[in-house]
Amino acid sequence: MESILRDVRFALRTLAKHPLHSLVIILTLALGIGANTAIFSVIDGVLIDPLPYERGDRIVRIRQEAPLAGIPSLGFSVPEVHDYRDRNQAFEAVVEYHSMPFTFLGRSEPERLQTGVVSAEYFDVLGIEPLLGRTFEAADDVIGAEPVLVLSYDYWQSNLGGDPDVVGTTFEMNDRIHTVVGVLPPIPAYPNANAVYMPTPSCPFRHNVRENRQGRMLTVFGRLRDGVSRERAGTDLVTVAAGLQTDHPDVYVESTGYSASATPLREELTRTARPTFLLLLGAVGFVLMIVCANVANLTLARMVHREREIAVRSALGAGRSRLLRQLLTESTLLALLGGVCGLALARATLDMLVDFASGFTPRAAEVALDGSVLAFTLGVSLLTGLAFGLVPALPGRTDVSSALREGGGERGAAGGRGRLQGVLVASQVAVSFVLLIAAGLMLRSFVKVLGVDPGYESENVMTMTLDLNWTKYSQGQDYRDFYRPLLEAVESQPGVRSAAIAGTVPLGSRGLFSTAFQVEGTEVEDPNLRPRANLHIASSEFFDTVGARLLSGRAFTRLDHQDAARVAIVNRSLARRYWGDRDPVGQRVSTDNGQNWLEIVGVVGDVHWTALDQEVQDEIYFPFLQVPIRRMSLLVKTSNDPESMIGRLRDEVYAIDPEQPIADIRTLEGLRDDSVATRRLTAVLLSLFAALAMVVTASGISGVLAFSVNQRTREIGVRMAMGARRQDVLVQVIRQGMTMVAVGLVLGVVVALATTRMLRNLLYAVEPTDVPTFAAVAVALAAVSVLACLIPALRATSVDPAVALRSE
Repeated sequence: MESILRDVRFALRTLAKHPLHSLVIILTLALGIGANTAIFSVIDGVLIDPLPYERGDRIVRIRQEAPLAGIPSLGFSVPEVHDYRDRNQAFEAVVEYHSMPFTFLGRSEPERLQTGVVSAEYFDVLGIEPLLGRTFEAADDVIGAEPVLVLSYDYWQSNLGGDPDVVGTTFEMNDRIHTVVGVLPPIPAYPNANAVYMPTPSCPFRHNVRENRQGRMLTVFGRLRDGVSRERAGTDLVTVAAGLQTDHPDVYVESTGYSASATPLREELTRTARPTFLLLLGAVGFVLMIVCANVANLTLARMVHREREIAVRSALGAGRSRLLRQLLTESTLLALLGGVCGLALARATLDMLVDFASGFTPRAAEVALDGSVLAFTLGVSLLTGLAFGLVPALPGRTDVSSALREGGGERGAAGGRGRLQGVLVASQVAVSFVLLIAAGLMLRSFVKVLGVDPGYESENVMTMTLDLNWTKYSQGQDYRDFYRPLLEAVESQPGVRSAAIAGTVPLGSRGLFSTAFQVEGTEVEDPNLRPRANLHIASSEFFDTVGARLLSGRAFTRLDHQDAARVAIVNRSLARRYWGDRDPVGQRVSTDNGQNWLEIVGVVGDVHWTALDQEVQDEIYFPFLQVPIRRMSLLVKTSNDPESMIGRLRDEVYAIDPEQPIADIRTLEGLRDDSVATRRLTAVLLSLFAALAMVVTASGISGVLAFSVNQRTREIGVRMAMGARRQDVLVQVIRQGMTMVAVGLVLGVVVALATTRMLRNLLYAVEPTDVPTFAAVAVALAAVSVLACLIPALRATSVDPAVALRSE
């Protein structure tokens, strides 16, 4: 221990003698270690840490599927939940979940709260203990039970101020008084972000379909019995599905491929996050490799000036292992100091990373700099210190007599050390090239997504959701009586160009409803395998308000009311698929197996409803007056800033019904920006890491050449004294640096071609081997490398031959 302490004290004195050199190394390491710590904190919180549920590894999501009918995931009906609960042998519990918005009254303004509707044992299956009060009991899960609520942690904190006495208070939800019985701890917002939870009997919509086997509105989870594997559970579910097919062949048609399966909850929570997070982890790993190579080169350069010191210590009896231990002590200290600074950098970026992760997974709130992350940072720091600390020992032994005779630091660089520096520089260039290619592909892909024509105009369009209280508005005429005067009042507002209502808004969060349909005059061998299309309900002004292009026929009018002939509008994708180049206006389609037919009166351009980077699907539009629904979105196109209209729009809604809540107030531009936010952030992060790698690589190239020029001062002086021109020296030095760069570029191209294929699923309209990207990155990296070579090259041309010769 005393020997180690002496090494540490000596290392501190040595580093303090050269503060600028030490500071450069520490800051360089801080960037590499900090980036790795930051990204690992996300990986640890999302992909590695156990789920925040008791025995979370035993929880699965159960799915029904009909792949041959084009339905990868079916919801569950209430009878199906009972069937899978009663017939399975693999699960100790099967619970249901669905989420719906309800109206809360009695506060300063009516609130529309997303409400999770769950089985009584739902929280027990997840292993969630309440923070306050209790969760649901069996007595709450029977028809006629007193209505009760459990609050989410976020709602309790943000809307109720974390009131510790909230248990026992009451809320008016729609037409009933509900009592708060508990508050949940912070948990992932999965499958939805809910403000409150209620037991299943309290949901009137579930109650209305509780006997309907095809009223599928539920999500189902199960907890595996001890000793039961997921494979065995999957087999058990297939068996139950086969039994349902036998018992109800008219519902579970064999030609649809109906079956059931189970997916671990961990996989469900991280399905979209894993590829992107692992990509970023690989990127910061490459950055750390470049940092280590750069620091190793700085250490090699410094070792030349320490050869006399090392020679003296060796002459006094210090063995090779003793000298190596001292060098490793110094490198470890530098790495640990770099790790501390890197940890501070990671902490500064933590909130940004949590926001980034929240676009991929509900586990983002679990990201933290905890003990695992600190241990990772310590481990990375120690390994980094070991990596660049061992490099000086690689070129070979120091000639003690030569080092003592030449005074150290003034003789030419050893061939082994020079070659090693060249290898390190070439490696930095290769890794930088791979990172730049990945960033370039993601940026090019992002630009491609931004260039997608969404099929509508988002400028100056405000949207808000109105979910009418089902206790007041229970039928179609009630919905018409609310929305028609609202549209008239909004249209009369100054600054409003047009207004409309629609069941969904482009790129909004509300999922689309799809149904099977058929074209009149076409034969369908199996009615269960009919094609499917997304259904939209819109008022007559919708297409003008959002700027959707009418390609043929007409838009809806106010004459398309409930007593008029049923009509529909289809999108270009559906029209081309079934009518080719013919105009489908006047043709008919049915969505109820031919019982009723709708005349196509128009064709509109394709609109990207779910994502800009997804293929347009077949769409059918119905007029609101013929197919009124309770939950609609109000869209208002203004002549100026639409957000300035929010107050007046709210007043118009309250003028019709002061208890009607308004939610999801957004602009179409904001929704479009949010739809590409994860792509944008991924591209930005990759670009930052790639830029960091390129800067560190450029500094490494410049540093190695500067060291070489310094070591070759006498040689350069002799050559210039013999008549060499300054431009010849300039070209020679640049050629020396660009030779290393060229080797690195060739190696980088090979590695990039082999690795970028893993990005295929993350790219849009760009191939992993995109030639323009490869060419642009190669040119950019070569240009930066030339600039990095130019600084030491210009220094070489400034050598005074007389001074260089006298120095000997």
